[in-house]
Amino acid sequence: LTRFLSLHFLMPFIVLMMVMIHLLFLHQTGSNNPMGVNSNMDKIPFHPYFSIKDYMGVMVMLFLYIMLNLWEPQLLGDPENFIPANPLVTPVHIQPE
Repeated sequence: LTRFLSLHFLMPFIVLMMVMIHLLFLHQTGSNNPMGVNSNMDKIPFHPYFSIKDYMGVMVMLFLYIMLNLWEPQLLGDPENFIPANPLVTPVHIQPE
């Protein structure tokens, strides 16, 4: 179990290191062009198009999450929250010191 846990702790750092090395090599050598597009007129700029597209995706997901919480607030809740409290009975897991 400890090897499994240490692997899962170290794996994100290894992946982050590999991504940084990949970006370093990509910026040094540049990427290839499999589509054969040579002019800048045929390319789509990142900022106005993809930024707005990603922003709209985030807004749609946020809207769906808010609607889920407003219409069905107990759907994602813990079932133990629906048990009425009994002030005369102490739960078993609570022990006096």
